[in-house]
Amino acid sequence: MKKIIVLMSVFFCASTLFAQKMITRTGEVKFEASVPAFEEVAAKNNSVSCILDESNGDLAALVLIKGFKFKVPLMEEHFNENYMESSQYPKATFKGKILGFDASKLTTSKVMYDLEGDLMIHGVTKKIKTKIALAQASGKVTVVGTLLLKAGDFKIEVPNLVKSKISESIKVMLNFTLEAK
Repeated sequence: MKKIIVLMSVFFCASTLFAQKMITRTGEVKFEASVPAFEEVAAKNNSVSCILDESNGDLAALVLIKGFKFKVPLMEEHFNENYMESSQYPKATFKGKILGFDASKLTTSKVMYDLEGDLMIHGVTKKIKTKIALAQASGKVTVVGTLLLKAGDFKIEVPNLVKSKISESIKVMLNFTLEAK
């Protein structure tokens, strides 16, 4: 009898903890580094993983660098081989916290929160702080945000030949729809 009670207690606690996690494996990260009068420098990755712990606001994301798709295949090749060196640095990660997060206050209207944590790109980790919008509908949590990054901050070298064709400030847009798994 004791074993059954212990097993039921463990199962209940585990399912409660598990239910507090929201996840996606189909999140979207886009970036834009275009300069007027030159070819568009933009890409989209639709296979980003993200997890949110609703109990404390912890947020983590994983982006596979080779998942970024460009309109021009040659640009994608240069991005992976020359800039991001994706065979050596295959992923980017974020691990942080949504400040003041309270899952019970989420509604269908977007609510702005501060997000801070460690962003690792190209083997370099930087502390970041940005604003994100969260909303909840049909049991899913939507996370939308924008980061402004500089390639040099992550030791990504842009050759002088193309420096004038790529914006120094890279706009990174996040869009995740998380659900309990």
